[in-house]
Amino acid sequence: MIEIPEAIVMSQQISQYLKGKKIRGAIAMHSPHKLVWTFKDPRKYSKMLAGQSIIESYPFGSIVEISLGKVKLAFSEGFNLRFIEKESELPKKHQLLLEFDDGTFLAAWVQMYGGLACFQKDEYDNKYYLMAKGKPAVFSKEFDPLYWKSLFTPETEKLSAKAFLATEQRIPGLGNGVLQDILFNAKIHPKRKINSLGENVRQNLYNVVVSTLNEMVSKGGRDTEKDLLGNVGGYETKMSAKTVGSTCSNCKGKIKKMAYMGGSVYVCEKCQKL
Repeated sequence: MIEIPEAIVMSQQISQYLKGKKIRGAIAMHSPHKLVWTFKDPRKYSKMLAGQSIIESYPFGSIVEISLGKVKLAFSEGFNLRFIEKESELPKKHQLLLEFDDGTFLAAWVQMYGGLACFQKDEYDNKYYLMAKGKPAVFSKEFDPLYWKSLFTPETEKLSAKAFLATEQRIPGLGNGVLQDILFNAKIHPKRKINSLGENVRQNLYNVVVSTLNEMVSKGGRDTEKDLLGNVGGYETKMSAKTVGSTCSNCKGKIKKMAYMGGSVYVCEKCQKL
């Protein structure tokens, strides 16, 4: 799933490898998928994209946006993006395929569910997109301790640590995937209530959010995801499906998987006391 690290790494790679490439042709929704949400009529995407050139790519929370001048593309949630140099290596199923005039391709297909939008500048009115663009990004100067403190309200005091970090788009792009290592590094159980966290613990959580995400980005994303070239990320997740049942790196206890809030959480109950 695209979360903050993947959006940043993918955008950097798109700008590095695809910048200046001109689109010869485009195919949208070649493989229909009931859990892909598109903006307006995807049958019009091909005409909108043909002849356009990639200018730059930007991350907004869990969204990868590609700028082609007046036209823009946005991918979110479970979309896989892949730069492919040989036609023989194209996936059989895809929700968007861009063929460039040099014979290379950008293929996009969804895993589970995802959002795909092709639109003119300032036309896209999706509320999650607007929130992601409107709120301070984690690595921006606006995402400072004062802003962090403003996220704690009478309403959030009643929430669990997982709900605080990963719901209501408080921090766009911080989802159930990256929060696992964040909470482990901060020694906070996902079910622990915010009102039980003292001021020092809250400040430390801010530091851990920034430092953990920074490490994920600097290492090319998580090892549970792949980048634009199909490479697995270099950041080794401590708490994920890959580590269930293994030994905790801190206390030598066992990492457990639990169902919580419609998804899974991974916990070391010795380090993350409830």
